Amino acid sequence: MSVRVEAGMIHLEGRCLVEDAEPLLLALQDNADATVSLAGATRLHMAVVQVLLAARPPLANIPVDLGAARFLLAL
Repeated sequence: MSVRVEAGMIHLEGRCLVEDAEPLLLALQDNADATVSLAGATRLHMAVVQVLLAARPPLANIPVDLGAARFLLAL
């Protein structure tokens, strides 16, 4: 699974596929004050990006090579 919660931080790791959007949403609902770390993410499906855009959690460690998602998350 690409979504991991640890010590108040939600980590997105590897290729985050469409199937990861719901676990991410649940993790955000269960951990409302959590920061989302993208340090280990190599790809984000647009469904995952949409969850992040809708929930607006604090983001950390956005990789430079994350493609267009990097620009969308800056909105």
